Amino acid sequence: MEIKKPENIDEYIGGFPNEVQEILEKIRITIQKAAPDAKEKISYSMPAFEQNGIVVYFAAFKNHIGLYALPSGHETFKEELSKYKSGKGSVQFPLKEKMPYDLITKIVNSE
Repeated sequence: MEIKKPENIDEYIGGFPNEVQEILEKIRITIQKAAPDAKEKISYSMPAFEQNGIVVYFAAFKNHIGLYALPSGHETFKEELSKYKSGKGSVQFPLKEKMPYDLITKIVNSE
């Protein structure tokens, strides 16, 4: 059975349980406010915002939300991100913890 890839962010968010949908929608709104000229799209089957290239991707997983920005944004916020699992250009925000929407705004604004 082939899993249908979402065609837009509404479809992507709609595929998750209600409590995760609420978090994803808040992240979407947070990014929209931080980058009002960025356009929404699905890229690599993930929600993305594009403005002269990709600004940020985000995605939901079983236990966390992944945020994928350029590595420069992560370097700038190294101290604030230190409590989260992260890799080059990615950070994982556990679903069991309060989402750091202010930090997401800062990261998007730095890109």
